[in-house]
Amino acid sequence: MHPSSPRTPVPPSRLPQVGTTIFTVMSALAAEHGAVNLGQGFPDFDCDPRLADAVHDAMRAGHNQYPPMAGVGILRDAVARKIAQLHGHTYDPATEITITAGATQAILTAVLAVAGPGDEVIVLDPCYDSYVPNIELAGARAVRVPLSEGTFRPDFAAIGAALTSRTRALIVNSPHNPTGTVWHAADLNRLADLLRPTEVVVISDEVYEHMVYDGAPHASFSGHAELAARTMVISSYGKTYHVTGWKVGHVAAPAPLMTEFRKVHQFNVFTVNTPMQHGIARYMADPAPYLGLSDFYQAKRDRFRAGLAGTRLGLLPCEGTYFQCVDYRGVSDLNDEAFCRWLTTEIGVAAIPLSPFYGDGRSQGVVRFCFAKRDDTLDRAVERLARL
Repeated sequence: MHPSSPRTPVPPSRLPQVGTTIFTVMSALAAEHGAVNLGQGFPDFDCDPRLADAVHDAMRAGHNQYPPMAGVGILRDAVARKIAQLHGHTYDPATEITITAGATQAILTAVLAVAGPGDEVIVLDPCYDSYVPNIELAGARAVRVPLSEGTFRPDFAAIGAALTSRTRALIVNSPHNPTGTVWHAADLNRLADLLRPTEVVVISDEVYEHMVYDGAPHASFSGHAELAARTMVISSYGKTYHVTGWKVGHVAAPAPLMTEFRKVHQFNVFTVNTPMQHGIARYMADPAPYLGLSDFYQAKRDRFRAGLAGTRLGLLPCEGTYFQCVDYRGVSDLNDEAFCRWLTTEIGVAAIPLSPFYGDGRSQGVVRFCFAKRDDTLDRAVERLARL
């Protein structure tokens, strides 16, 4: 006999606490209400036509089949040269550089490569929303260590207290999403002191590496010899070249760590789209686009901050990334998620609350705007925010 209606088995959820991300929710709300979307972090302008032409040329040249699992050789060579020039560290492109399907895949793969059931991975709250689900998918436990409240600086005493014999990895993000803070050379030195007696691997999310402002250098873990020896450094071409939808990035790590990374990578992605790799490799021959990116985004940051200075929103420091956090407690006593919904529907500007970046969902009266937008988009947003 056949059942009257087929039944779909519903297995236990691997991520029972996960729902629709706040980024999806706020972007949908912005579209529904015609709001200026300064929520999700993507540009509203096009990439350099030369980059698109380089990818098109690669397609026309027949670069459309599977590339090597670790990535196209000319791109891995270009990455190794770039890191050596910027940070003075030499990676072997054959064994220490892997091209990934964006940074999010790289982070998941890195976590799966080093952590498993019974292990602990430290994250620094507030943190990007993929970190903890990635750790849970590995069967490990996320240990949340808050950044210092108010300044969002690393609390090294708290990090040290969280280290145990079960700690397998620490995820660091600098420049930091969502707060715009950056780590400096002294911070790397303090972390090196903490980790020296341990076997902890660092996963360094450096996707905003070329967005550090006011003349400060980017303190890459690749440029710190002691930390580079225990770190997987993750970068994103989507962030650097304004092509977030292409989902291409890379990981640089010492050969023993990269061996484990590639064991996972070959089965969760295997490889990354070929013409994009060839096009990016060709485009990277000119360093001007990434060397000039900090100045490009600093001008947008300064324009946006100057406009916001005429509103009732309190400006928090923005040392890097293309995110500006503001304190709205002079405007409203709503929690941050409710404030973002109200701001989108009533004022016509979409922002992202910081509470989803925290494990305990705490609201501190702070929301995040993205200024990776055309100047006219930023000006329209400021005009509306001036009504507050």
